[in-house]
Amino acid sequence: MRNKILIVEDEFVVANALRLAVQQAGYRVTDIVASAGEADESLEKQKPDIVLLDIRLNGKRSGIDFARKLRAENIAFIYLSANSSQKILEEAKTTEPYGFLVKPFREKDLLVTLDIAWYRHTHSLETKLRQEELLQKQLEEINTETSDAEQKLLRIGRLIQPYIPFDLIISGSRPRDAAQFNDIGYLRIGFDEYQFIGGKELTTIAGLKQNALSEVVEINSGNTDAAIYHDEIPKQNPGVLSLQKILFDSFQLQSYLVFPVVLSNGLSVQYSFYSRQRDIYSKNHIALLNRLKTYLGDVAETKIGYNVSPALSEGEPDFDNKNKSGKVNYPGFQSIIGNHPLLLAALDLTTQVAPYNTSVLILGESGTGKEKVAQSIHSLSPRKNGPFIRVNCAAIPATLIESELFGHEKGAFTGAIEKRKGKFEQADNGTIFLDEIGELPLELQVKLLRVLQEKEIEIVGSSSHRKVNVRIVAATNRNLEQEVAKGTFRLDLYYRLNVFPITLPPLRDRKSDIEALTLFFASKYCNEFNKTFIGIATSMMEEMHAYDWPGNIRELENVLEQSVILNDGKSRLELKRSLIPAAELSGKVNIETLEDVKQVQRETEREYIISILKKVNGRIRGVDGAAELLNIKPTTLESKMAKLGIKKEYFINSTGNS
Repeated sequence: MRNKILIVEDEFVVANALRLAVQQAGYRVTDIVASAGEADESLEKQKPDIVLLDIRLNGKRSGIDFARKLRAENIAFIYLSANSSQKILEEAKTTEPYGFLVKPFREKDLLVTLDIAWYRHTHSLETKLRQEELLQKQLEEINTETSDAEQKLLRIGRLIQPYIPFDLIISGSRPRDAAQFNDIGYLRIGFDEYQFIGGKELTTIAGLKQNALSEVVEINSGNTDAAIYHDEIPKQNPGVLSLQKILFDSFQLQSYLVFPVVLSNGLSVQYSFYSRQRDIYSKNHIALLNRLKTYLGDVAETKIGYNVSPALSEGEPDFDNKNKSGKVNYPGFQSIIGNHPLLLAALDLTTQVAPYNTSVLILGESGTGKEKVAQSIHSLSPRKNGPFIRVNCAAIPATLIESELFGHEKGAFTGAIEKRKGKFEQADNGTIFLDEIGELPLELQVKLLRVLQEKEIEIVGSSSHRKVNVRIVAATNRNLEQEVAKGTFRLDLYYRLNVFPITLPPLRDRKSDIEALTLFFASKYCNEFNKTFIGIATSMMEEMHAYDWPGNIRELENVLEQSVILNDGKSRLELKRSLIPAAELSGKVNIETLEDVKQVQRETEREYIISILKKVNGRIRGVDGAAELLNIKPTTLESKMAKLGIKKEYFINSTGNS
């Protein structure tokens, strides 16, 4: 007998059809109910393996409300939905379903989705257990090492980073010695780079007087329970200097998790994880630390966190694996530049998902480096020796994209003079990267969904199917949730692609990486054009930091290439065109903040786009269209027009053309 299924569906006809289909396939139906309340009662009587769950149900509670209970009880569930708004989709995502079926659906789609859901459920549990077992073993190994406290904490930090992300980890004994500050920690400064933070380093960074740290108050010093703080540190008495306040101000932190471990001698060691991101810590992180508590305690018994190596505490700050170029010094990321926390968080996710066959959806604006991350996923995976095939879905005409993806037989259509392999066949045993997946026509979305679920393709002009062993990595600069709500992107395909999303930050949100990126591209093009790289002019660097980079890294690279071409090779690189037009800045009244500068940039960009649209009589696409003249994708231009309040209708009405 196969798995037990509970059907939660308020339409009798649909519920009965589901029952017949799954029973015929060998599943056992435990119950059919129409509301969340009835589902609660059914769950108490008999626990199912999988729940087929309609989002809209009878009664006050929705399927999403019931799904939260299923998630808490670790029961796999699949959503059923005829249509969904963006709000409902966003809410449904938070429950992490194991599948999504859009009504109406084929019986085969239902059975394949059930198989996938059960596979994902069982393997996620097994993977989680294997990962934790490995983590426990590695923590045990640290306990047997003869290295000092600092190196042990560094190893702990590196091991835990993928599970509990942090920008700063601090460890110290409690109650703390009032005479001196012996806490130690590590600040993350790169993908696999950490800077040692002891009392001397913290005093220097925070600008405190000598011995001032011995007077700070520890907000959590008396706590024996783990705690999470978001957005702000706990309230404190006026005039009192707290360790959390010093750390938050010195390292621009926004949340932290504190986890005390009681030792056999009555003391405790406090592990604190700090992040520059809000709302990053959850009860799941505390639950993991509780499962690791014994191992963390064993390591702590060897005096980690409260004996400080004189060589490190009295000398210069230690930079582990320091890399001044800003280039990520890690296999698989050689072409990625930067160490901003938002970028590092995306790379952490990349290393976590790379070893598996899970589909990945890379999100981010144009020019943020989505293809490079896709290439890294392939390079870090067991498929690295197989092909990596890139497909730009926006660049292929709708009439040809099916043939391009799945191939065609000779004579399948006019012009098909020979049999041709499609991109999926070319990518067999490797990875296919579907860039701009949001541009895919609806009829092709259905076929792509079948490939994802059934691992086979139907060649154009053939009635046979061919199995393919391909990992799919997709990318888009569109908001697919909005596209789903508008009906231009299938909800079930979105869910299948969105199993593991990775979001890349725009360059304006990681401006600390601009200098490293600038030096990298300047050096690259100087070498390419056989010119001596002397450096970057201060004025150029200042203007680049002030600019918002709507074209992101791609735009920055273009600016550097132009500057190198126009440079004589005897002086520092300078901008040959102003990123922030001086005339606009000088003519604007009350420019006092960076936001004022950004507003000028937006107005300038708006006026420039309008001038181009007028020149081409409002035509966006095609040869000599506005998008081609601006050297951007039509969809990107349309997005910019919407953001800047430029209505296409104005040009149609005023010129009589579109």
